[in-house]
Amino acid sequence: MSSTREEILAALRASPEPLTVAELAAQTDVHANTVRFHLDSLLDGGQVEQVTTPPSGRGRPATRVRAVVAMDRGGPRGYEPLAEALLLDIRSRRNPAEHARSAGRAWGTRIASRQEYAEKASPVTGLIAALDDLGFAPEHAAPDAIALRHCPFLELTTPDGGLVCAIHLGLMQGVLDGSGTNVERLEPFVQPDLCCAHLTTRTHSRRGVSAVDR
Repeated sequence: MSSTREEILAALRASPEPLTVAELAAQTDVHANTVRFHLDSLLDGGQVEQVTTPPSGRGRPATRVRAVVAMDRGGPRGYEPLAEALLLDIRSRRNPAEHARSAGRAWGTRIASRQEYAEKASPVTGLIAALDDLGFAPEHAAPDAIALRHCPFLELTTPDGGLVCAIHLGLMQGVLDGSGTNVERLEPFVQPDLCCAHLTTRTHSRRGVSAVDR
């Protein structure tokens, strides 16, 4: 964030009342047009909001702005340390790989519950859409395979994939759960730029729903 924008936001946070553009310009010694420019960005970022106050006399109500009382969503993000902490917890379990896959399956089941994936033409189409949204750059390379051209968690993987790939395997299995199609295995780094998910399909059903390979 620019120093001018920070100054405008600080003035709004310090004010007990909403301010007009003219009042902000006077307080910060910044031209009103410059204040408007920075307010547009702060409004888009959800850091300030507009309020309409009753007029003090004749005329239209005055439009003022105030700082939103919330954590700054425009600040830096650092999810990698959190992911590392969660992986450390998984490694401490009795069966880390199975625990990782179960965590991934729960994640995938949650993703599959979203309407946009449930309405896809086929389970594999829905899985590819979900993987694409997550940043895996998937390609339906063959009827029984999905190529993954990008790993959004590459920094946390090991040469053989490790627990991160176990989570991804569970994720894909969770998305497909109950569909009759399953990701039987995930083959990491078959090429330097490629991981491959291998699909299987079962034709018989159990309790009226196609069973998924476990």
